[in-house]
Amino acid sequence: MKLNIFNDENEVLAALAAHFVKIADEAIAARGKFSVALSGGNSPKKLHELLASSFHDKVEWDKVYFFFGDERYVPQTDKDSNYLMAKNTLFAPLNISPTNIFPVDTSLPPKEAAEKYEEEIETFFDDGELSFDLILLGLGDNSHTASLFPFTPVLHDRTPGVKDVFLQDQQVFRITMNAPLINEAQHIVFLVYGEGKAIAVHHVLEDDEDIEEFPAQLIEPIVGEIQWFLDKAAAAMLRNK
Repeated sequence: MKLNIFNDENEVLAALAAHFVKIADEAIAARGKFSVALSGGNSPKKLHELLASSFHDKVEWDKVYFFFGDERYVPQTDKDSNYLMAKNTLFAPLNISPTNIFPVDTSLPPKEAAEKYEEEIETFFDDGELSFDLILLGLGDNSHTASLFPFTPVLHDRTPGVKDVFLQDQQVFRITMNAPLINEAQHIVFLVYGEGKAIAVHHVLEDDEDIEEFPAQLIEPIVGEIQWFLDKAAAAMLRNK
């Protein structure tokens, strides 16, 4: 694991955008394509905008294939849709072909949507290991990542896959890659900034293991690399920097 700590949000985003480009170049040079799973929420929105502007000519975008680490169970036109956010901030500005984008089909019942998405991932990797070149993750205030929320059954999965998750407190479904699937990736990156995340960062990185309370502790790549991109505010409570 590598910690990358920067002065502020803008430095974090610029460094991660450059890291994204580096991994993309290496994957395309080696295999002719780059597979990436995007994260939802607010943090990646600015990363998308940066990639689509300052870095738009630094990647062979026609060779990039986009998936989603998790998705809210809402229509793809809903303001809370991770797909819609990525479409508006990344796909449309870069004119990404629809054939390179793999959204979750939220028109299906939750369980079927998860099963279909898992099948699409398996088809993409064509009977090989389900190993994305890059998975981008965020971190919630409650130490969740993707839609691996505290005290949910998906935390105990042992086989790589995609699951539907019901959040009792919100009475909503999510569709998420489970930890075993995420951990197959070649590169895993957490993007976390802001003082509001400092306690969660401390819990995940420095507290005793408790996956029920701090699900992001489940993310430990099998053969790949994990890096955290933090600003000083998010890293403020870490003892070991």
